[in-house]
Amino acid sequence: MSTAAPDLEVDPTVDPTGSPNILGPRLRVPAMGIKPDRKKPIWYVIGIFLGQFGLFVALMGPATVSVQMKARTLSDLPAEQASIAAAALAPGAIAALVFNALGGRLSDRTRSGLGRRRPWIIGGAFAMCAAILIMAIAPNVVVLATGWFIAQACANMAYAAYTASLADQLPDEQYGKVSGIVGIAQNSAIMAATWLASFFGGTMVGLFMIPAVLGFVLVTVYALMIPDPVLKQNRYPFNVRELVTSFWTNPLKFPDFGLAWWGRFMIILASYLFISFRVLFMTNHLGLEDAAAATAVATGVTIYTVLSMVAGLAAGWISDRIGRRKVLVAGSILVFGLGTYMLAHVDSVGGFFLCEAIMGLAYGTYLAVDLALVFEVLPDRRTAGKDLGVFNMANALPQSIAPALGGMLLARIGGGTDFTVLFVAAAISGVIGAVLTMFIRGVK
Repeated sequence: MSTAAPDLEVDPTVDPTGSPNILGPRLRVPAMGIKPDRKKPIWYVIGIFLGQFGLFVALMGPATVSVQMKARTLSDLPAEQASIAAAALAPGAIAALVFNALGGRLSDRTRSGLGRRRPWIIGGAFAMCAAILIMAIAPNVVVLATGWFIAQACANMAYAAYTASLADQLPDEQYGKVSGIVGIAQNSAIMAATWLASFFGGTMVGLFMIPAVLGFVLVTVYALMIPDPVLKQNRYPFNVRELVTSFWTNPLKFPDFGLAWWGRFMIILASYLFISFRVLFMTNHLGLEDAAAATAVATGVTIYTVLSMVAGLAAGWISDRIGRRKVLVAGSILVFGLGTYMLAHVDSVGGFFLCEAIMGLAYGTYLAVDLALVFEVLPDRRTAGKDLGVFNMANALPQSIAPALGGMLLARIGGGTDFTVLFVAAAISGVIGAVLTMFIRGVK
């Protein structure tokens, strides 16, 4: 049954017709502030997959593979390569912090004939591609870091609008299944970016730009499938107060949302402390040559992704069926932490593949359920873009912090070749995330 804030049932500031979807059979334009009660068809759910896959294949290529490969062209010393990768990726943390939340707030307030979300999804993805081109041709670490900052800023603006569109469009009964599909898209995008790196690693432009252009096309397809509400005027004008509150949702007033935020932050940090240094682990710890390392990493990512897809589909279905989220979330985080700890004792490619399998099962389960959990603890559906923008900071921020933190641990303590401290830190982070999730009260 639909629910709505009474003052939004009749709203003269909203165009009653909205902006219909441009691709696919016509869907009903959702009413602002009202939870949808009709399931979306399968072709639209495929579009959701394409949108998530597109953004992540474009953005995670640099974050997980390309920048490390670029660093190896700028220095021959293992410790310097780790430091270069960390220095290049670290500024993206600031961009993720600012532009994800800001993008959600702006998309809530956008007046456009194309709707609130669509312009930011397409425009942000296009600008991200331009920034990634800067990274591909960067002659030094300063230009590389600048390109990554711009790419993260634009990608996070687009991702904030994308995530808010899911809250706009989906009924409760599809949360778990779609959350699983989104998780599968994210992991398969990382796998695709890794394989593309193994095919096009001989040229920096191809290494960076092929995933970026592919991502932009897929994101645009999704954006054209959205039936988007249209604002005729803003009831809440954007001012200094609106700007400041874009970056804050009171965790004391909404404790479940705060706990979900920190749980997501810690597991994403644990994950990217691992995946940000896959290539250097294979070359500098296991001693593989560049080509063999790229192939081994791609194989490992494939194992990780296939198992995460299986786990994600099963966990999403189970969570919708039994109506329980947080036990699955916390349990999967603990298993992921175990997998990262095991990596500290790996001394062969086969051992690396085993850890990839364990972590793939755990991470797929986590992603399949966590987004559904978040949708259930949103403070206010009228400001879903803003609140999900704040929540997305917990997803985007550790992706940029992890390379800086991991690079420091690896360069200063591990000398570029000993990954023990890095993986122990990842395991501890995962355990903390699991504990925080279990304190959420509003979700079973």
